[in-house]
Amino acid sequence: MVKVLISDDLSPKAADIFRERGIDVDVKIGLSPEELIKIIGNYDGLAIRSATKVTPAVVEAATNLKVVGRAGIGVDNVNIEAASAKGVVVMNTPHGNSITTAEHAIAMMFAVSRQIPEANASTQAGKWEKSRFMGAELAGKTLGVVGCGNIGAIVADRGKGLKMKVVAFDPFLSPERAKDLGVEKVELDTLLARADFITLHVPLTDQTRGIINAEALAKTKKGVRVINCARGGLVVEDDLKAAMESGHVAGAAFDVFAVEPAKECVLFGLPNFVATPHLGASTHEAQELVALQVAEQISDYLLTGAVTNALNMPSLTAQEASKLEPYMVLSRQLGSFAGQLTRTGLKAIKIDYEGAVASLNCRPLTQTILASLLAPMMDSVNVVSAPVVARERNIDVTEAKHERDCDFQTLIRLTVTTEKGERSVAGTLFGGKRPRLVNIKGIEIEAELGKHMLYLTNEDSPGFIGALGMQLGEAGVNIATFHLGRSGPGQDAIALVELDSQLTPDQLKKVQNLAQCKQVAQLNF
Repeated sequence: MVKVLISDDLSPKAADIFRERGIDVDVKIGLSPEELIKIIGNYDGLAIRSATKVTPAVVEAATNLKVVGRAGIGVDNVNIEAASAKGVVVMNTPHGNSITTAEHAIAMMFAVSRQIPEANASTQAGKWEKSRFMGAELAGKTLGVVGCGNIGAIVADRGKGLKMKVVAFDPFLSPERAKDLGVEKVELDTLLARADFITLHVPLTDQTRGIINAEALAKTKKGVRVINCARGGLVVEDDLKAAMESGHVAGAAFDVFAVEPAKECVLFGLPNFVATPHLGASTHEAQELVALQVAEQISDYLLTGAVTNALNMPSLTAQEASKLEPYMVLSRQLGSFAGQLTRTGLKAIKIDYEGAVASLNCRPLTQTILASLLAPMMDSVNVVSAPVVARERNIDVTEAKHERDCDFQTLIRLTVTTEKGERSVAGTLFGGKRPRLVNIKGIEIEAELGKHMLYLTNEDSPGFIGALGMQLGEAGVNIATFHLGRSGPGQDAIALVELDSQLTPDQLKKVQNLAQCKQVAQLNF
């Protein structure tokens, strides 16, 4: 009989679902790492929340394990790389906490606008400081939503219900989707300048880390209030403290912090700062919903092979997987490359498969490209959910197969259409297994992608490469590889430079200021 272990505190109804579907289930909560390693080999499935740590050692000992299901969205406690290497599917339940997290953000907005925590403490201390707590109405104010995915869209809807004007910044929010939500899509600088309340609903990535910093706060109107119920690290806490102490920011409410558990924080003790201990998903309804969802997902996979909300695999057979493996790597690189360079709303995505790859099952490749493309600015997207996310945002996705001869034995070309135009990137496999980029925006180039890449576009003129090398040398950053391409003498040129380490923001700005440099972006793979 198929066996599942529940090792964290889930609703009892989760165990009932497993039993109803003929799966043997054990509930053992509070196991030490050593205890888990000792018994995990007996189970086909593992259902967890955040307490259980699925480390490489646990995965190594899990000789029969086929699936790990996380009740909730975060999988920081699961080593996905180790699980993938062992063939263990990792699932989560990304939408079960959406409503409760959105409601918490709205509650925090009310709390900070009316100074409820401080007024409560004052009143219960026997004071009656009615004139001290002069609040601000929400009706008629502008709510700036940074990130308009599942949770952000719910917050926007609730804001409209409060008679607020809602503006949203989200590079992947199409004009059609914005219209459906009843929000005005704007650039980040416009949102900062117009919003009375700013609420964050984006994942923590290299692009979003510190998105609210001193520079961003300087662009906001005096008296703005900032709410963060998304991820710690989105706001530079020291910069926010300075803005609050100067009186420019009227208040802030945080459910998440750069370091958690947040026993200390520079924001603690500031007037009109509201803090909660990461309670966004902490309602009875949400906890039960994600428990039921993860039990159903694990059961479906173990009994029928159906995959839902998988983070590390698309739907495909074992035979197809071995053939597609190198193409999956190339697909991730193409999608991630385009996604990290996308700054405006996506309208359409076209994927052309040419040569040998056209004869394979390309659906998993398309899903992988979509997930990698959307991931830099979208929370919880994966190879399974990416097509649904694209449809929800009215992003037109097409794929075409061409078994005709091409310049390479096999080729994948990704063309992205945004509100500002169209661009493409193409890649192939050298030796049938080594991914290479061979064309960017119509310019031929041969580049292998490393962990830290610097992407530049520039005017093709003497001295640029030397100036770039000197700038990187002065920064103490070593060049690993250097790839060049150009459309023609004196025309547009592209450089892809692999670095041994990442540039700091100041170092990156100095590169941007080089003569002839049109664009520079730091990419990570």
